[in-house]
Amino acid sequence: MTATAEHGSGAGSGAGSGAGSGEIGRARRRKEDARLITGATRWTDNIQLPGMLHLAVLRSPVAHARITSVDVAAASRMPGVLAVFTGRDLADEQGSLPCAWPITEDILIPPAPPLAVDEVNFAGEAVALVVARGAAEAQDALAEVDVDYEDLPVVLDLVTAVAEDADVVHADLGTNTCATWVFDSAAAGTGEDVDRVIEEAEVVLRRTFRQQRLIPAFMEPRSVVVDPAPDSFTVWSSTQVPHILRWMLAAVTGIPEQRLRVIAPDVGGGFGGKLQVTPEEVLTLLVARRLGKPVKWTETRTESMLSAHHGRDQVQRLTLAARRDGTVTGLKVDLLADMGAYLRLVTPGVPILGAFMFNAIYKFAAYRFTCTNVFTNKVPTDAYRGAGRPEATFAIERLLDELAAELGRDPLELREQNWIRHDEFPFTTVAGLTYDTGNYEAATARAKELFDYGALRAEQARRRAAGDPVQLGLGVSTYTEMCGLAPSRVLGALRYAAGGWEHAAIRVLPTGKVELITGTSPHGQGHVTAWSQIVADRLGVAFEDVEVLHGDTRVAHRGMDSYGSRSLAVGGTAVVLAADRVLAKARTVAAHLLEAAEDDVEFANGAFTVRGTSGASATTTFGDVVVAAHVAHDLPEGVEPGLDAEATFDPDNFSYPHGTHLCAAEVDTETGAVRLRSYVCVDDVGKVVNPLIVEGQVHGGLAQGIAQALFEEAVHDEHGTLTTATLADYLLPSAVDLPHFTTDRTETPAASNPLGVKGVGEAGTIASTPAVVNAVVDAVRHLGVTDVEMPCTPMRVWRAIHHRETDVPTTPGAGGGLGSLDASGGAR
Repeated sequence: MTATAEHGSGAGSGAGSGAGSGEIGRARRRKEDARLITGATRWTDNIQLPGMLHLAVLRSPVAHARITSVDVAAASRMPGVLAVFTGRDLADEQGSLPCAWPITEDILIPPAPPLAVDEVNFAGEAVALVVARGAAEAQDALAEVDVDYEDLPVVLDLVTAVAEDADVVHADLGTNTCATWVFDSAAAGTGEDVDRVIEEAEVVLRRTFRQQRLIPAFMEPRSVVVDPAPDSFTVWSSTQVPHILRWMLAAVTGIPEQRLRVIAPDVGGGFGGKLQVTPEEVLTLLVARRLGKPVKWTETRTESMLSAHHGRDQVQRLTLAARRDGTVTGLKVDLLADMGAYLRLVTPGVPILGAFMFNAIYKFAAYRFTCTNVFTNKVPTDAYRGAGRPEATFAIERLLDELAAELGRDPLELREQNWIRHDEFPFTTVAGLTYDTGNYEAATARAKELFDYGALRAEQARRRAAGDPVQLGLGVSTYTEMCGLAPSRVLGALRYAAGGWEHAAIRVLPTGKVELITGTSPHGQGHVTAWSQIVADRLGVAFEDVEVLHGDTRVAHRGMDSYGSRSLAVGGTAVVLAADRVLAKARTVAAHLLEAAEDDVEFANGAFTVRGTSGASATTTFGDVVVAAHVAHDLPEGVEPGLDAEATFDPDNFSYPHGTHLCAAEVDTETGAVRLRSYVCVDDVGKVVNPLIVEGQVHGGLAQGIAQALFEEAVHDEHGTLTTATLADYLLPSAVDLPHFTTDRTETPAASNPLGVKGVGEAGTIASTPAVVNAVVDAVRHLGVTDVEMPCTPMRVWRAIHHRETDVPTTPGAGGGLGSLDASGGAR
């Protein structure tokens, strides 16, 4: 991918510390990269243990059926096979996979056995296990397991699933409605009555958009290794959440938590897809316990597509009210969200995260959000990069473009009229969140400059006037997001089972080297490098002298792991607090050594000095203090030896990065082909610890958001079979499919943490999808097109241009062109 980074005033400058080492804000190459790129590391599938056995999983070929019989006799006689297990064999010990986010008191949570016992509810569900001496032998034996199924009705369409006479996924529940969650600004006291505001509005737009189902498609397939000892178990897993996994494995299996050690070695990507407690993690542990032998399971790529959780999959029915002058007044969201067949770890809560973001950066007087979570006979959904916020941002940014078109306004000018001004922060939104800092004007002005917005609009006009078969469209997305998933009290109010805090500990070794233990668990984000920079900056030690330990519950005993762009804002702040505690104790010792009052001792550039004095007798180095604290020959009264410290941080607020993304797309009206000509994004992620890491996160996020707009879609046939179960069928973009990125930053430090940082891991994904789709629609809007359903493939674009009458479905979610006006024309 060709990309450049152009940094504006203040971009990348650091918060600094008393040490003054200048590490924060420095574009350091990642410590991890040499090991990862050369393969001199340990992935889970690399692990080989003496006597290790291999597990293979037989998966259902049908989406919904009763299991009438399972014959394992032939498989048991296959070479190298030691055992074959069915759901009935493990029924008494496998429990049910956990759902940690029961969003309402009356939510319906069906049992979710890791291995199906009586019924399968999606194609790809595990129905039998083979354990053999080799991985190939285990795979070969799967073909000899004979399963008889009795077909049941298959539920796939979200709208049909909630009809009164619909077939049901789980007969004992009697409904496909899992839960209904409502936020109403009038009831919450954050805004007016939305129905009244809509009734009184001069302009009302009604649109229905479809968020297609996506597959995380992480680089490293999932893998699990379990090593049983007589009274304990070590579990290696390619997971984002080793601490949560340990907790949940103990709850599901009954193994005492202190006897479980979970290790996440180097993990090759996750994007939320490894924020999970998977059936295979539970099953591998149970089989290892049964057999008393080390057991490994590693999925194939097709298994990953079939059975690892999917993302998105929503029908969004939206009503926007505004005045004729363009001022938005009310927003109503009616969401259908596909849960799939079961509720995984945070499945029902994912669309709820978006509830607070549909209003985005705009000042609405009234807002109501209603989400109906729906069961279908598909793979369960769960968190996928952005988790609820990309869906919300897409909806509101598409709506603002639709309003601009209705009123004949420039879409950027219309946004500026309605957004929160920089002098209005902190600002409490109609959804009840308090945005601490931001400057949407600065980011947009810089983006327009880099994009050459005016010149491109002029070119667009010329092409339209000339009837050029290749039309130019400009797409806008001005976004914000809530990230740094916390604080714990808010998560508790939303009925989330876990907290939002994070932990860090620092061990200062006698030689002055530093070991940092973090509760975050990286899977490509560069934590080892960024955390080393924070510690080096704070303590004045060399960057190379900091070792970062993570991902092992025996080493990092406390943590809430990595997801939701929380690692730096929450985990990095815990590192700062631990370092400051080290420094506070070191200052006490230094003051004693210098025979000075502690308040008179200053610290900078790795040395303590007495204020207002000079000379060797008035200075001592951090290294000298470390030795003095370690040998403990002369410490102040009541001070314990050593400089170790730890801290836990639970923020008072989320962090709110924001930015403006602009996309220029060329659409061939004769073929429907879309080419992204240029892409500019100016993001504000607060203070920046390492600009290189930020650029990498932005580029990766852009690739995933653009992929949703143009390429990716999980497709099922009428029987519920996933027809995009290989990378030959599920289209991921390569470098040649993506444009030249021009990126820049503005900087408004966050007020929610001492570093002033905001999240960046999901920003590109959240902002880019609506920017691209808005560009595609803008290119052909003058031809009567108001929407193209994602992904905007050449066929869909061509049909929207040439066969618009066939693109309006009879029910939402049934086909393309969901953005058509309602029967009344959508405006008054």
